[in-house]
Amino acid sequence: MSPRVRGPSNRTDRPSTLFISAVGTGDMHRNIPNQLTVLRLVLAALFFIVLNTFRYPDHHSWALPTAIGIFIIASITDALDGYLARLWQAESTFGRIMDPFCDKVLILGAFIYLSGPRMVDPAAVKAGYFLNMASGVYPWMVALILARELLVTNIRGELEESGVRFPALYLGKLKMILQSVTVPIVLLIVHYQPGAYQHTTLNILRDTLVYTTVVVTVLSGVPYVTKAVRVVRGRA
Repeated sequence: MSPRVRGPSNRTDRPSTLFISAVGTGDMHRNIPNQLTVLRLVLAALFFIVLNTFRYPDHHSWALPTAIGIFIIASITDALDGYLARLWQAESTFGRIMDPFCDKVLILGAFIYLSGPRMVDPAAVKAGYFLNMASGVYPWMVALILARELLVTNIRGELEESGVRFPALYLGKLKMILQSVTVPIVLLIVHYQPGAYQHTTLNILRDTLVYTTVVVTVLSGVPYVTKAVRVVRGRA
């Protein structure tokens, strides 16, 4: 999910006061956006705990619908906290730091679980199929997503210190939407699909969503790289 830019806070930015601002003093409604951000981190942890009890195809199958519900609620808090922060002019340093951090924990953690051993289809392995992940997500995909996030974070951090701003881009917004939609749909397909390697409509939908998300995620990092190159060349 792409980070939302939150403006400067009228509170002190000392580390000792950052977390207090999430739940602490002032008008109660002005603290709600930060509380939602913290809630998203708690929901991410609960999401991982629930998914950790599942093993494909049907060990603790209740975990998948439960995880889907938790993920959807967490995604709603992601949309809501930024909206309320802007509406109530409650932007803060805490929000600027923690909002993108919580987003990355939730999304990257979800894709790591989708590419993990609990999603391996034992029937596909036994049949000798190379593509044996019930989720359709493979470790190399997670590596690409993680590499994009690390690269963009480093570029933004370096250049924004020099006054170069990176407004929200179309591909970044599309990436956020695709990631937020792909995770619950893939979990739903894993819950209902007959096998990872069978050419069913659900599996085709799964693979289309996953590959599209990976491609768009990688492409969404290109504008940051090209802008960074232009800035560096301009300084040379």
